[in-house]
Amino acid sequence: MTRLAMTRRGLALGAGAATLAGRAGAQAPAEVKVALLAPMSGPWARQGQLMKLGAEMAIDDINAGGGIKALGGAKMKLVIYDAGDSTEKAKNAAQRMVAQEPDIIGGTGAWLSSFTLAVTEVTERAEIPWLTLSYADSLTSRGFKYIFQCSPTADDQATKTLPIILDLAQRATGKKPLKLGLIADNTAAPQSFVKPIRATEAARHGLSIVVDETYTPPMSDATPLVQRVRGSRPDFLLFIATNIPDDKLFMEKLNEYGLGPGRLVTIGNGGHMATPELVHVTSPKILEGLMVTMANWAGKGQETLVRRFAERTKEPWMGQDSIMPYADMMILREGLERAGAADRRKVAEAIRGFDLKDTGPAQYFPSKRLSFDDRGRLRDATLITVQWKDGVPHPVDPPAIATATAFWPKS
Repeated sequence: MTRLAMTRRGLALGAGAATLAGRAGAQAPAEVKVALLAPMSGPWARQGQLMKLGAEMAIDDINAGGGIKALGGAKMKLVIYDAGDSTEKAKNAAQRMVAQEPDIIGGTGAWLSSFTLAVTEVTERAEIPWLTLSYADSLTSRGFKYIFQCSPTADDQATKTLPIILDLAQRATGKKPLKLGLIADNTAAPQSFVKPIRATEAARHGLSIVVDETYTPPMSDATPLVQRVRGSRPDFLLFIATNIPDDKLFMEKLNEYGLGPGRLVTIGNGGHMATPELVHVTSPKILEGLMVTMANWAGKGQETLVRRFAERTKEPWMGQDSIMPYADMMILREGLERAGAADRRKVAEAIRGFDLKDTGPAQYFPSKRLSFDDRGRLRDATLITVQWKDGVPHPVDPPAIATATAFWPKS
């Protein structure tokens, strides 16, 4: 072979090696961006902060464990956007996120269902796989392909709540409640929750709805609502709000009107009703016996995770709003590992193909199964019930994660 031929061959081999290295680099970036879009300001800011704590812990755990192995150990990087206090601000934040972060491969948010409805209009067009703990059925009734609802829908929760509560009452008191009170704010998830109760579920279980009120958050004065509750004398009350200030006002007013612990059994819905702030701004006495249904909780079997979270964040427990974003980051990691590329469409396809049981991110769900149907709804989604006792919310149902026995407060 002539010297000229050898030189040309060397250049060709070098160019080929450079091309392969470039392709490998493209498939194995140094970091992969994922997003959290949640309220970081306004009346729902505390929920956004708890979501941030859970997501950040998951990112650190993933990176400390070697990053995304299928991408050569690429690290995950969390970018955070504030949904603010309105659907318009949430949608604007999503639009900024898409414009400023063209390389994100997935995300989670935006806590309040009304916000999530707006945000996912944007993320769907951008084909970004979007995980959410939001409850509204309408989120996954639009034919979207890139949304994954990691909670039981509000309709499903409403259907499951009454049998759980009625069974508890029967076992604790030997009597079946007959009169139900409903108070709900007018945002998407609460209205989705109470709709089937009004339409079919109350009558199905022999319950008469004796008070049914809707209000606009944030609540300015709970007095008129509580007066209607006192006048109607329900056997138990469903109070479906979405933020801690409303929880505080309403629970304190119930207590002021003689409808506190031991008088009227109250059941809430959503992680905001089981945050440390609620007991700090009210008191253990006012919250005693309050039951809260929700999508997830770090209960039995998650002791090590809870201990690490508490040591890291100084939070006294790990509730829904932190464990769900933690799980979401693990879902995105698993999607990246299976996709083998930092490609949002391939990641979404991988997540659609999940049917994990007792392994990987499935271990962070009460059913220990992670699989989504063709609408993006979680299969085997399980409703969690926690109950306040001595200033701490304890999971009491289902038995698989329960750390305490439920009780029905008696007068």
